[in-house]
Amino acid sequence: MAALRTALHGRLLQALPFSFGSLRLASSFKAADIVIERNAACKQKPDPSTLVFGKQFSDHMLTINWSEKDGWQAPQIKPFQNLSLHPASSALHYSIELFEGMKAFRGVDNHVRMFRPMLNMERMHRSAERSCLPLFDKEELLECIKKLVEVDQEWVPFSQDASLYIRPTFIGIEPSLGVSRPGEAMLFVILGPVGPYFATGSFNPVSLLADPSFVRAWQGGVGAYKMGGNYGPTIAVQSEAVKRGCQQVLWLYGEQEEITEVGTMNLFIYWTNENGEKELFTPPLDGIILPGVTRQSLLDLSRSWGEFKVSERTMGMPELLGALDSGRVLEVFGAGTACVVSPVGSLLYRGTTYQVPTIENGLAKRFHKELTDIQYGRKSSEWAPVVV
Repeated sequence: MAALRTALHGRLLQALPFSFGSLRLASSFKAADIVIERNAACKQKPDPSTLVFGKQFSDHMLTINWSEKDGWQAPQIKPFQNLSLHPASSALHYSIELFEGMKAFRGVDNHVRMFRPMLNMERMHRSAERSCLPLFDKEELLECIKKLVEVDQEWVPFSQDASLYIRPTFIGIEPSLGVSRPGEAMLFVILGPVGPYFATGSFNPVSLLADPSFVRAWQGGVGAYKMGGNYGPTIAVQSEAVKRGCQQVLWLYGEQEEITEVGTMNLFIYWTNENGEKELFTPPLDGIILPGVTRQSLLDLSRSWGEFKVSERTMGMPELLGALDSGRVLEVFGAGTACVVSPVGSLLYRGTTYQVPTIENGLAKRFHKELTDIQYGRKSSEWAPVVV
């Protein structure tokens, strides 16, 4: 695993193509300074079998304020409540905002684990720099989040089919309409129990709309960062996909109609390449792909197995359609924190529906089992440190 970790930091945590300098890194908050105010009116925990993704929230939240004048304030864990923001807050007008998506799992031994959480902290730190928000100590933030999870540990579902979703969010709150770096900011974290991301279930194949007239990200943009502004504009396209009988969007880019991501997930294709080799590939981190934690985990697992070729490369729609027509595509699936692994069953492109092979006990299922075994403590791994 040490070798994997070293390799990981060479890819997922790759350096920015340009530097924004060390923005506001003079100090950071400390987890040791957390002030905890317990909620006197805790809610009843929901039945795990009834959970809908992102609709219910726990009893507490973490907030940490920053200002250019006073720096970082002490972290606070307090009862879950609405935020009070000035109407001119920069997050509301100029999308100076970013977030992360993480999970905590109740294991078979009743211990609560998180999955590779430092990778989320690294990505959040890079997104903060790109957003011109103040930087922070990644280890200290993770310790604050762990403390929040500990306080609300009863909200981690007692189920192997559900988990506690963790949403760290960072927003500019300076009350000014000037388009500039915010002089005030708030970092907050909320939690909520979740079931399967898709209404169709946790491992049912999804259908995709591939329409080159819609673009998610582009070279020189911010597609590689987890900002809210990357997601809002996709909702209309998602609605268009549903109108056309599809569940998700396969995002294409450029003249070659390169396949990039699927919905809010990273994309993987397992196929027999032109040389007759079994190969798993995913689009490279070239600036328009979000460096997903699950994406990196699948690559790390594949390379550790050494059973087939593993590549990070581009592929255009003509190449994909040719591979489908010749029967060389074995499986296509998305990967992400919310869904873990989601197989693809069909693809609608320029009015034609292409069926995508699905294998009942194929590679996607193997990945899903491997990751969930680690997450729920059925398999010991340093990827899933115990929190409580």
